[in-house]
Amino acid sequence: MTRNPVGGHIPVAGGLAKTGLPYARAMGAEAVQVFVANPRGWATPPGNPRQDEEFRAGCEDAGLPVFVHAPYLINFGSHGAATVDKSVESLRHSLRRGREIGAQGVVVHTGSATAGRPRAEALAQVRERMLPLLDELTHDDDPWLLLEPTAGQGASLCSLVEDLGPYAEALDRHPRLGVCLDTCHVFAAGHDLAAPGGVKQVLDELVDVMGEGRLRLIHANDSKAGAGSHLDRHENIGAGRIGAEAFGELFAHPATEGVPLTIETPGGPEGHAADVARLKELRAARRP
Repeated sequence: MTRNPVGGHIPVAGGLAKTGLPYARAMGAEAVQVFVANPRGWATPPGNPRQDEEFRAGCEDAGLPVFVHAPYLINFGSHGAATVDKSVESLRHSLRRGREIGAQGVVVHTGSATAGRPRAEALAQVRERMLPLLDELTHDDDPWLLLEPTAGQGASLCSLVEDLGPYAEALDRHPRLGVCLDTCHVFAAGHDLAAPGGVKQVLDELVDVMGEGRLRLIHANDSKAGAGSHLDRHENIGAGRIGAEAFGELFAHPATEGVPLTIETPGGPEGHAADVARLKELRAARRP
């Protein structure tokens, strides 16, 4: 396994194995991320056992680490009881499906405190409703739950790296709790990755806040908008406001050792293949 496998989010409509595996090969992926449900809905489909097995076997044969991205609607900080109840079932579904397809982690957005509710109240609800899901991860092959801070829109519960501390404390720093760091999100939230030393500063702070070994996945996305804009606008690697140099620096920090990078960039199959190739070039340039 390379120091940092590079890959991307792959489409799976039509079948995890039938659609996803050829797309991963065409992209040149060394790691993949998938949805196991409609990302903009609450449905919890059972999956196709044959496709699950073919996908899992195909990824194992190719040495591809697999990650699941939970639906976007999940928000454990919501003031709405129905939203929180649906969030519980949706995340439980993603975690179960993650285990079934051999995923190493399930990524979930950290949500927001809606309707002006106090942050402390929202975090108490995160503890009440999310911690039991973490406690259900008792199988050796269960995935990690990976918190993904957002770009800081609205009353976000986690956008800056420092926000991860109280969130992790609310979840008792559970042994299956990790972090997915989205470069576009942290840049938009206010961490200037494009500034000299910006990447090192963010990763050093992440280790200080979360401890070693909690960073399990990086979403490698450039940003159309500037640092501190709070706008979640992904751009191709090197074509945005972050710039290629910052992505190269990701491959040099001790905190990223062994951590996969997956892209969520625009451009379709050709654009995705180009971004994966660009990251591989940047990785090669950082080799001693």
